[in-house]
Amino acid sequence: MPTPPGTSHTTNAFSWRFVTPLLTGSAINAINSSLIATALVPIAAAVHVSVGRTAVLVSALYLASAVAQPMGGKLAEEFGPRRVFLAGVLIVLAGGTVGGVGQNLTGLVVARVLIGVGSSAVYPSAMLLIRRRAAAAGLDAPPGGVLGSLMIAGAATSALGLPLGGVLVDAWGWRTTFFINLPFALLALGMAFFWIPSDLPVEGPRTLREVVTRLDVAGIVGFGGAMAALLVFLMGLPHPDWTALGLAVVAGAGLVWWELRASRPFFDVRLLGTNLALTRTYLRFALAGLCVYTVLYGLTQWLQAGRGMSSEKAGLLLLPMSALSALLVRPISQRNLVRMPLVVAAVSCLAASAGVLALTASTPIAWIVVITLVFGITLGTTISANQTALYTQVAAHQIGTAAGLFRTFGFLGSIASSALISIVFHTQVNDHRLHVIALIMVIVSVLGLIIVVTDGKIMTQSLVRPDDPPAGHRRRPDCDGGAPTGSDRDTDPRRAGAGTPISGSRQPPGGEESL
Repeated sequence: MPTPPGTSHTTNAFSWRFVTPLLTGSAINAINSSLIATALVPIAAAVHVSVGRTAVLVSALYLASAVAQPMGGKLAEEFGPRRVFLAGVLIVLAGGTVGGVGQNLTGLVVARVLIGVGSSAVYPSAMLLIRRRAAAAGLDAPPGGVLGSLMIAGAATSALGLPLGGVLVDAWGWRTTFFINLPFALLALGMAFFWIPSDLPVEGPRTLREVVTRLDVAGIVGFGGAMAALLVFLMGLPHPDWTALGLAVVAGAGLVWWELRASRPFFDVRLLGTNLALTRTYLRFALAGLCVYTVLYGLTQWLQAGRGMSSEKAGLLLLPMSALSALLVRPISQRNLVRMPLVVAAVSCLAASAGVLALTASTPIAWIVVITLVFGITLGTTISANQTALYTQVAAHQIGTAAGLFRTFGFLGSIASSALISIVFHTQVNDHRLHVIALIMVIVSVLGLIIVVTDGKIMTQSLVRPDDPPAGHRRRPDCDGGAPTGSDRDTDPRRAGAGTPISGSRQPPGGEESL
């Protein structure tokens, strides 16, 4: 149906055609983060290695994602988010194919790295596409439901990987955990190509030296080296590789030194030092991620070893947690709530962690479900509130890299949880060792609660300025009738996609229902 005369394109800015490919692509990384867990044993048998060696398939995706998330954001800012989104999905297709036909562990590691790199480019590109779409439509921010849906797809779906992997492995074998990426990637690729507006032509430096400077390749290499060394150290616990830790410290110090002098830094150290609100957002997300991923992996290991559950049943037990978190994200993000959800996230994480302290091999399943549901409250509130906070804490031209770093800190939390589980469950999985993990989770939760309640900006101020309209509404003009003072709208025409009119999209100008 054509758009009625006089109807603003704003109402159609975030139509289902624009949003659906972003959600589909963003879900790929989250599901893959846990999808492989139930396939490690059959993979080990198929490629003739020990089960312990297959753990590299988990850490490979963690490392690739931790480095590639901010790198994808940087590339999207410089060369256009649609281009990077499509390139990322193509890389996922390659990774799924390589893994599906892989014959040895090396090939499967390459596949997991490709899936991690490709899927990591999608989320920061999606955030930048949404930010620029809102600016082009004259909105101060997108409708809250758009950000909420993105977080459901990008984080709340992570718990689906365990039961999905169990079902796929039991029904069709371990190769399906790689091949399952192909239909989702093809679907996202087709929808994005036809329904997401093209980026503007890239202008600026074209020589190799200028491009290297523009991307800060040295910073990317330094960041990747520091992350890789840190991951080697953490994944090697309880047998620490002190050489790896030393390399991580040296690479990290070199990264800071370089980035303080770079004209266009990849890892903006000054931003973290001057924008303390953003730094606290990253830290809150990492601490919550540590506890949630410890439940996803540690509790499932205990259920299998301590109670004799199959991997499929243990994974299905966590489905209510994922479902509840997804239900909570949308209403919270629609109202752009920050303060109360962050308080609820911290308190619920502390309460659920304390509940794990009381679990034993004889605890009724119903109580275990209750505890995981409380963690579902933690997951749903923390991802929605922290992403809303992130969106308003950085300028429009920084949103891609900042969103990538946001996910990187989440992966740091998951890497720390893997190290914690490896140390405590190294020799035996029993009630006592589960309680040790729970005690550490309680300490982490207390730290997270302290960070929230001592944050004066969160506890005393609304995130949206009093003179701003609700998210999804147009900004009010200033006294001269122009753009509002201090607008984050990206008005530089050289920015790929910046200020692209909605009517210039590949999609029809009207007749679509906004999410």
